[in-house]
Amino acid sequence: MSKDKKRKKEPPHPKPLPKGERVKKPRRDITRLPMAAPNMRIGLLGGSFNPPHTAHLEISLTALKRLRLDQVWWLVTPGNPLKDPSKLASLDARVEAAREMARHPRIAVTGFEAGSGSAYTIDLLTALKRRFPGVSFVWLMGADNLAEFHRWRAWEEIFALMPIAVLDRPGFRLKARAGRAAQRFAVYQVDESDAGGLARLEPPAWSILTHTLSGLSSTEVRAKKAKKKKAKGKDKGNDKKSKKKAKRH
Repeated sequence: MSKDKKRKKEPPHPKPLPKGERVKKPRRDITRLPMAAPNMRIGLLGGSFNPPHTAHLEISLTALKRLRLDQVWWLVTPGNPLKDPSKLASLDARVEAAREMARHPRIAVTGFEAGSGSAYTIDLLTALKRRFPGVSFVWLMGADNLAEFHRWRAWEEIFALMPIAVLDRPGFRLKARAGRAAQRFAVYQVDESDAGGLARLEPPAWSILTHTLSGLSSTEVRAKKAKKKKAKGKDKGNDKKSKKKAKRH
């Protein structure tokens, strides 16, 4: 059995910052970019990774194989403009948790976006293209993101900037295909049988990849951990009550 199949235990969920506490400047090793050489094919998977989980790993391994990539970079965002930041753990904690989850020679994790001066994907991808002009980048995202991609800033420019690979997600296949972004760029869709050459295509070019579906999401992982914590608290309370009763007798 491979190491990837053995790894099922989720890393500890990084704790959100207490209310009123200022966000600390991330360490240099957190925002440092991975090394890249000209002509490499690199997949970019962005997200809050709050927390990272095995579905992130599954998507990355699928992309490495199906798109014939040299590497996949996990771009851990300091925050998502479309999500509530109050439940977000620190960037340092999320990057460290993502590195613990990835543990693969061809998957690199960085919080580079925190030092780029922008919270928007279009600015991040533009900066990476400028810094690595000889690299063939592919933007990786789940079908759930494609379904609402038209809500992202400059989403049409992202399509024109680099090829996009959409990884299927449970319950979103039809929604993604019927979404505004998929309809707008329908004529540029590449059949997944030809996805191995997607990284070298001139954008706009995109493809949907079917693979082993995982229903895991960061929201679900957080909810499960919160439920376990609550149940553990009740058990402790019941133990204290039992001990008090025992003393009375």
